[in-house]
Amino acid sequence: MRSHLTRFRTILQTQPLSLLFGAVLCACLIALLLGRSAPSDQPPHPHPMAGPARSFVLWLHGLGDSGPANEPIRSFFSDSVFNLTKWAFPSAPNQPVSCNYGSIMPSWFDIHEIPISSASPKNEKEVIEAVQKVHAMIDKEVENGISPENVFVCGFSQGGALTLASVLLYPKTLGGGAVFSGWVPFNSSIIEKISPEAKKTPILWSHGMADQTVLFEAGQAGPPFLQQAGMSCEFKAYPGLGHTITGDEINSLKSWIKSRLKSSS
Repeated sequence: MRSHLTRFRTILQTQPLSLLFGAVLCACLIALLLGRSAPSDQPPHPHPMAGPARSFVLWLHGLGDSGPANEPIRSFFSDSVFNLTKWAFPSAPNQPVSCNYGSIMPSWFDIHEIPISSASPKNEKEVIEAVQKVHAMIDKEVENGISPENVFVCGFSQGGALTLASVLLYPKTLGGGAVFSGWVPFNSSIIEKISPEAKKTPILWSHGMADQTVLFEAGQAGPPFLQQAGMSCEFKAYPGLGHTITGDEINSLKSWIKSRLKSSS
């Protein structure tokens, strides 16, 4: 029998991270492609830390998904350098989603259309409201002693868009922001609100070239936007990959975070 990690890696490499609910409206099925795989039958066992947390990884899920369904991702981060890493997998509130004809589902902010392109309408007001909640989670960990430079915000799809927004508007330099199949949820006018400290936060952006839900062009618009803001971005394009996330991407994220963890907090 294969290990839990091997099974999870196989799922990541072969299946979209979608939450399919059976007999629901076709529009719901389309929107739920912004989510990911269903939760496992049993919740993952907690990973007790040997001491106080020295780093923090916050994972933001996609539309229609939940935080607990994403917790197996931490199975990839078994290296000793992550022994004192605290993880958080929050769930978005249930609210109506316009692209789903007002259907209620977990959503960080409203989305008006699918597929999402670089020209899709922006919902900046609700994005900023969601950002404030993310910042409150980060602030709590910083107050508990974790250095902001050891805080990493990561997210898939809608969670990726919220990740980008949260990192750009946080007043301090963070360890990094990792966007998977996300998009820029702001107009360029937001650039003037990005602090000099936030501009030092590195960004990792991964996007499938065959993505038909958040179009590849929406991902491609990320690096020029960040360059205009005076920020750096490591962009990784995955040929043939649709709206999903693979084990290769997660392993790349692991190496990326490892290279940026500070030795002390």
